[in-house]
Amino acid sequence: MTGLTGRQPVALIVGASRGLGWGLAREYLRGGWQVIATVRDPHAQTPLHALQNEAGGRLRIEAVDINAPAEVDALAARLADVRLDLLYVNAGIANDPDEKVGDVSTQTFQQVMLTNALSPLRVVERFADRVVDDGRIAVMSSELGSVADNVDGGWEVYRASKAALNSLMRSVVARRAGDTRTWYVIAPGWVRTAMGTDAAPLDIDTSIAGVVRAIDARRGTRGLVFVNYRNEILPW
Repeated sequence: MTGLTGRQPVALIVGASRGLGWGLAREYLRGGWQVIATVRDPHAQTPLHALQNEAGGRLRIEAVDINAPAEVDALAARLADVRLDLLYVNAGIANDPDEKVGDVSTQTFQQVMLTNALSPLRVVERFADRVVDDGRIAVMSSELGSVADNVDGGWEVYRASKAALNSLMRSVVARRAGDTRTWYVIAPGWVRTAMGTDAAPLDIDTSIAGVVRAIDARRGTRGLVFVNYRNEILPW
């Protein structure tokens, strides 16, 4: 797809080469949307590329490493004329879930925080004003990002990164008091992906179908919600 035309809604899904991001791209394509979806490596063939055969020209694949601000700026320039109905930033890496915060290396801590919290919000800041006034802006969070619900411990650095993501998203929305868009931090559940492992109880189809329903259910409510794939509000 070289351009986006017509009246079909447009979604930008950042981080869609596989897993949950790929599932989002597929779900919105099935719903008749035009989708711009990003991969990190411009030379790799991914499950996302396979979707192009069934997308009928409605899938545009772009390459961006969200940890490289210059690449984010370049993507914004390439999409300068595109208006979005949905911006969804999906990013997540994890260290050893049993690694304690006192033992984690500075490099690992910085990388998890950069990828899971800072970089997604940089993308949100860069593209939020490309979203139509009644559009939707979402980031992929986790129930582990709830500070109030952290009674079991574990996943210490990953938890902290998702809590930081949630807090930063709240800060962005707080300074946009008059914004008419709907904002989401979304917990997709424990899903069978490369990160979630085969031990997870949910498949991608179930999780993502729920995520999309939750987004649709709250469209037009304005402000920010922390919600899971079952459309349940989660405690911060």
